[in-house]
Amino acid sequence: MLLVTGGPADEAGELHPAERIVGVAQGDEEIINVIGWRLDEVVNLIRGPKGTTVRLQIIPSTAAANQPPKEISIVRNRVQLEDQKAKKQVINVPIQQQGLSRKIGVINIPDFYMDFDAYQRGENDYVSTTRDVRRLLEELKKEQVDGVIIDLRNNGGGSLPEVNSLVGLFIDKGATVQIKDRNGRVNVLSDYDPGVVYDGPLAVIVNRLSASASEIFAGAIQDYQRGIVLGSTTFGKGTVQTLVPLRQGQLKITRSKFYRISGETTQHQGVVPDIHFPGMIDISEIGEDALDNALPWDTIRPVLHRKSGQLSPYIAQLLKRHNQRIENNPDYQFRLNQIKKIQENRKLSTVSLNESERKKQQIDFDDWQLTVENSRREAKGLSKLNSLSELEKNSTDKDNAANDPYLMEGAFILNDYIALTDKQVAHNL
Repeated sequence: MLLVTGGPADEAGELHPAERIVGVAQGDEEIINVIGWRLDEVVNLIRGPKGTTVRLQIIPSTAAANQPPKEISIVRNRVQLEDQKAKKQVINVPIQQQGLSRKIGVINIPDFYMDFDAYQRGENDYVSTTRDVRRLLEELKKEQVDGVIIDLRNNGGGSLPEVNSLVGLFIDKGATVQIKDRNGRVNVLSDYDPGVVYDGPLAVIVNRLSASASEIFAGAIQDYQRGIVLGSTTFGKGTVQTLVPLRQGQLKITRSKFYRISGETTQHQGVVPDIHFPGMIDISEIGEDALDNALPWDTIRPVLHRKSGQLSPYIAQLLKRHNQRIENNPDYQFRLNQIKKIQENRKLSTVSLNESERKKQQIDFDDWQLTVENSRREAKGLSKLNSLSELEKNSTDKDNAANDPYLMEGAFILNDYIALTDKQVAHNL
């Protein structure tokens, strides 16, 4: 399950990607069990007039096999396009032994959007991902950030022209992606605009739900060695579809395939990060390689290109520092504990039908949740909680970078890279 950025479910903060919806109710009506339903049928149940309430029964990704569904309520509202645009923030990362900090700019891109109609009408101010990111980069440069992170987590893709032009903000012209059709003809998309908008230290964060255009961007940045790619292996959607109208509906046909400038397709295998962050999503169920009859991974001839940087010599040192740092990071360790529990739950092949046993298992799971949360809080110098109900009351702002261990670790890794390259420059001098 993906959430629409800026939508009511996303704003409420109670529903998360990869959670399973098993029941839907309108207002105070009885819950309808939707297990086994078609996705479009469930979506039709969830949608409704603005201002009305929909109740959902969900199974969290961390839930034990025997855990009952959790019920949440969401007030329907229109999705504001402004909330779906790219946004920026700045993270201050302390510099060890100096009492100073580096400023790391973060640009979150929910999808690759573009107002095609306004563009075709020749309007000069049409909505565009590249235009928004260009403006945000200029603002971050004025704020004198030391590095920039492009956050593409949960970005399912979008406009191909936009991802092509977005790569061009970071490279001094060159190929960005190859597209091969069914007849074997290869078309190379390129950035022909010389110069870059931002030439400083760069990182890209992705996850399993980063797909299509997100994979093109991350793959190009990686192939040019323009920036460090962090996160978990992406979705692996490297195909292009077209819709053919029919009398009753539409037919979707796969007509071509994406390839990186290295010659490798993003299909099936996705983009493998330089430094891996473990994810909660079950990759055996979510991803192109989990689909029936998915086209295989393959290669074509690479495109001649000049690398923008030399990241490879630094990856081993960055990985070493990363592993040392997360050992003492309570938020990161908390996430690892959650993932370990999820993996244990996925291995369970039976569920007890004994009521008292089920209740005991639920109590044990709740105790585990409270224990790991209090361990995290104790390590951070926070007061312990007495119950899980207190945890919900103490939930923090989802948009706060300090509550996102992977984003914070990405900032620390980029900070390490800046420090290592500064040392190399000083050594060369």
